[in-house]
Amino acid sequence: MSISVKVVNADALQYETDVLALKHAQGLYGVDLVVFRLLAEAGIDLRDQLPKIDGWLLVRSAQVVSAREILFLGVPPLGIFDYQTIRKFSRAALATLKGQRPAVKHLAMTLHGRGFGLDEAEAFRAEIAGLLDAVAAREAPPGLISVSILERDKNAAGRMTDLLRDILPAGVIEALPKVSGGPSASLDDARTNLGAVGHDSRKKPHIFVAMPFADQYADRFHYGISGAVKTAGYLCERADFASFTGDIIAWVKDRIGSATLVVADLTSANANVYLEVGYAWGRGVDTILLIEEGHELKFDVHGQRCLRFRSIQDLEKRLTAELSLLRDYATKSDEDDR
Repeated sequence: MSISVKVVNADALQYETDVLALKHAQGLYGVDLVVFRLLAEAGIDLRDQLPKIDGWLLVRSAQVVSAREILFLGVPPLGIFDYQTIRKFSRAALATLKGQRPAVKHLAMTLHGRGFGLDEAEAFRAEIAGLLDAVAAREAPPGLISVSILERDKNAAGRMTDLLRDILPAGVIEALPKVSGGPSASLDDARTNLGAVGHDSRKKPHIFVAMPFADQYADRFHYGISGAVKTAGYLCERADFASFTGDIIAWVKDRIGSATLVVADLTSANANVYLEVGYAWGRGVDTILLIEEGHELKFDVHGQRCLRFRSIQDLEKRLTAELSLLRDYATKSDEDDR
């Protein structure tokens, strides 16, 4: 079996494929919600049919999207949905289609986890790992020849393409033994490369980033903060929500409380960011405060040390140096304790 895997910079609603796989996190969000509403407008009411955890629902798209069919997979609610769930999701997508649509040729799905705070690279690796698991367990549809990971954001699609190239240099899941000197990594090679990603991801040290959820901060996060965090050897997570309610608050508390430290951008004096900093202080989690030059600190943080930066490049440089110092200090402390 040979399955092509690619990242496509495209809108999931307009992408032509046999099946579009979506999640039902015991609630609907993002593209899942949009598709549900489009189907309802076309007279297809799925309110009483959406799957519970580990369940599935396969429906005709009625041409409300370009995919011919839509597969909803039941997953845990946001706040519980994590890297391991993502790995199980992509494996379940292939396994379900093997039983229901064995002749399906082309499957599309979006990257899960990126839109609600999980580390983008770790979430992507977990999603690819699930595909590999399905092929290794012979759970993939025998007719499947292509899987597309869809991403509307051009920059994000580029980052994921680079990650995919590291995992599958030829962009192919190849179940047969690797040909000597050939460009494709074998299935075993690819799975070894990913290791236990997803299964052990929540145990990996992570840094929680507190910053406003707004498009103008995207480059600052991905190129100024995330790069520095990854260089220091941590997963990089943040709460990508405009408002904090219910399970989202529980998720934020959990990830702050278990974080190695919190990095907080106080540039816009966002109330949620200050709330997250206050919670980190209350839990005894170390923080690194950031602010863009020309802006002033608010409330009770005037006396706190703060990294001031002029640009995204300057931010990455300063934060990388700060994290390196903290890491060296922690290593020395551990050696002294021994």
